[in-house]
Amino acid sequence: MDHSRNNLLTQGNIHIEGASDDFFRVFGIRTLLHQCGMRKHHGYSSGMILSVVFNLAFLGVNFFRGVVVNDHAPIGKDAAYDFLKGVSSNWRRFLLLTAVKIHTLFKSLSDEDREIVLIIDDSTYDRSRSKKVELLSRVFDHSTGRYLKGFRMLTLCCSDGVSCLPLDFGLLASADAEKRLCEGVKSMDKRCCAYQRRKEAVQKATDNTLAMVKRALNAGVKARYVLMDSWFTMPAMVSALKKHLDVIGMVRKTPNVKYGFEGESLCLKDIYKKLKKRPGRAKILASVQATLKDGLDVKLVFVRDRRKKDWLALLSTDLELEDEEVVRIYGKRWDIEVFFKMAKQHLRLAKEIQIRDYDGLIAHTSIVFLRYMFVAYRCRMETDQRTFGDLFYACCQEMADINFVEALARILALTVDHAAKFGTIGTATAATLSDNVIRTALKYVGIAPCQLSTSES
Repeated sequence: MDHSRNNLLTQGNIHIEGASDDFFRVFGIRTLLHQCGMRKHHGYSSGMILSVVFNLAFLGVNFFRGVVVNDHAPIGKDAAYDFLKGVSSNWRRFLLLTAVKIHTLFKSLSDEDREIVLIIDDSTYDRSRSKKVELLSRVFDHSTGRYLKGFRMLTLCCSDGVSCLPLDFGLLASADAEKRLCEGVKSMDKRCCAYQRRKEAVQKATDNTLAMVKRALNAGVKARYVLMDSWFTMPAMVSALKKHLDVIGMVRKTPNVKYGFEGESLCLKDIYKKLKKRPGRAKILASVQATLKDGLDVKLVFVRDRRKKDWLALLSTDLELEDEEVVRIYGKRWDIEVFFKMAKQHLRLAKEIQIRDYDGLIAHTSIVFLRYMFVAYRCRMETDQRTFGDLFYACCQEMADINFVEALARILALTVDHAAKFGTIGTATAATLSDNVIRTALKYVGIAPCQLSTSES
């Protein structure tokens, strides 16, 4: 019986390694590594080292058991550590070039009228049990309202309503030196990628956000809107991003942000009180055109929140967009929440390896993002009939974009999720939707969820 189990496990390993090798070959991963400054270490090519570390999560082992103490590992532990901690490795360029290749493929499977969006959000990179991690800081977790030790993982994703691809990220420490628990001690040339990463780690998230969007657009990502939640949809950020893309975001009900409306400077709640609401059980209560402090015209759409018998407000810089379209497009922001949950829970983000070097954290996070691209690619190839050949391309309709009702459900699900974290409702109820999405994606890829769970060393 043990022999049969080991045989099945070996067959599963061969399947995963074969699928990942095909992914590396199709998108020229090894060539991209060389273009981004990653070279041979201790006699092992960068492609081989990346392949071994990449497959760990899918094989059910962490870095310690799969590489450090594994006598049968195809690479040495010193080679793996040196690869991850290289100061000249341009992981940002590598991640973006890979994502653009996959994005181009996905775009060829979609109709030209479909809205491709960029999504900006942040999540905590938890290292609460660490003491000596480089640039470790006390960061505020918006979802729980508490401080923890770790980083803010500012992330930029691209979505077409079917597939989501991570494009760029930054592990941000606190800009306040008093909240940084461990400063950087590694010596390096100020012209290298590692120094630039450390420099941006202590900058404001708003500065990093604008730079990420510019890099993505310059790299060839074709997007029409950028989506943000209420923590980012502030007047200064909206005006800065509007120079490059139209913005759609949820707006906070704060008295500190004023809008120009009917010759007055009013907060969001005061504007809502003045509006005539749509009768009955309308999902969209009202919409109005207002002006930001710098004179930029925006559209405010007020949506019913049936969970609390309250309302939510969305902002759009595209004044010609219909109210229902604003809600539908904003619903695509749910994709980045699914990405965060899958990266942390299944792809071993911040859990697979215990490393103190900041460059190692950047490298491993980039590999986790690459794993998600692999899952998204495999899922799309298995489910989109347009990938089966030119004969079917003319006969099959493209995969359906999300509709208005689904978008509204996603927005309300996000609100419920935040409420669950504050203890307003049960966490089991709030987690059901994202769990089902993840399990469905894994089923299409041919990976059982149990294969991705591994114990800490």
